[in-house]
Amino acid sequence: MDDGKSVVTTRQRRAAVSLLMAMVLLGVFPLDVLLPSFPALAGHFRTSPADIALSISLFAVGIAFAQVLIGPLSDVIGRKGLLLAGMAVSMIGALGCVATSDYTLFLIFRVVQALGCGCFVLSQALVQDLFEGEQRDRLRILMVTATGIFISVSPLAGTFLQATLGWRGSFWVFAVLAAVVLIKAWLFLNNSRPAHSGVRLGFIQSYRRVLGDFEFVSYWLVSAFAFACHFSFIVISPLIFMDQLQMAPYDFSLILLIYGAAYVVGGIVATLLSRRVRPGQQIIVGLSLILLSGLTMLYLSANFALAPATVLIPMLICTAGTTIARPAATSKAMNVFPEIAGTSASAGSTLIFICGGLISALISLSPANLQLTLGYSFILLSTVALALNRHISLRARILEANAVGGD
Repeated sequence: MDDGKSVVTTRQRRAAVSLLMAMVLLGVFPLDVLLPSFPALAGHFRTSPADIALSISLFAVGIAFAQVLIGPLSDVIGRKGLLLAGMAVSMIGALGCVATSDYTLFLIFRVVQALGCGCFVLSQALVQDLFEGEQRDRLRILMVTATGIFISVSPLAGTFLQATLGWRGSFWVFAVLAAVVLIKAWLFLNNSRPAHSGVRLGFIQSYRRVLGDFEFVSYWLVSAFAFACHFSFIVISPLIFMDQLQMAPYDFSLILLIYGAAYVVGGIVATLLSRRVRPGQQIIVGLSLILLSGLTMLYLSANFALAPATVLIPMLICTAGTTIARPAATSKAMNVFPEIAGTSASAGSTLIFICGGLISALISLSPANLQLTLGYSFILLSTVALALNRHISLRARILEANAVGGD
């Protein structure tokens, strides 16, 4: 990457795809796969499940803090060294969690693991560095699709690991996967600075530059709102299926497997659309599906009793829309500042993290019918995102017209 993308071979690109998929898979283990082990963790550390949930919150804070620093730093010193260091630190944190029997030390090691996992934000920067055009867009579609599938199967995987290896199982598997990512990165990534390395901005200046750009922030917000719809369902789905519908954990895991099929369908449709329409139109199609899912959920809630199908059908539509809209919006955002892709990825990931967390928390705390709240939220979020996308297009036309008039 010293001389730009010209030095990136086909073999390196193929290796990069497998590396990115491993990073996507690894990203679900510290959170989703661990959920079925909450009771066992509480018993081991002689504390409550609520205290174990605190480790999830601390983990999220640790990742957020780390990625804010890692992105801009990678624009200066390169991606490889930070990715290797991050994987090593995350492995130390995971193995520390396995070895300790003290709850306070467990929390400390979870934060250490989270700080290492902050390097996952480099995945978007690596896509920007190593791929171009349609290849870049299709890879982002694949990554979003894979993320959804892995999240959907993670409760079932967590249940299996808990039954066979106990609560330590997810940490052991995480450590093995982190070692695989570390070796792959060491073998196949260039030990160099990113392409476009001529731009050297300070930490504050880099963030001020990207967050001060209307187009950049708007496209990331479109991606964040689409993600928030999916993430909100994941957060409150146990409340609907296990608490309200009294489904067993295994049956709930099967429901999420069906939900994962929507990511596959959405990924296929997004790939076909990327070959035929512009990213802006792809965003409109995806957001329109999310809007349709909200309307469908309200209709089913008003005319039918709560059942798995009345929740799952609109969610399948929503998930397909999310898979179509997010990669296109992310690519548009990352293309604004390709010379500081690390900072761009960190800023965008932080926006997504904040939006997804806040919106899902508001929905889960809603005293009203959760199904209705989801439906109204999808309608509101998709409408705002469609308005943002339209405003970006109109603003671009005005700027283009002014530029032509000035000539």
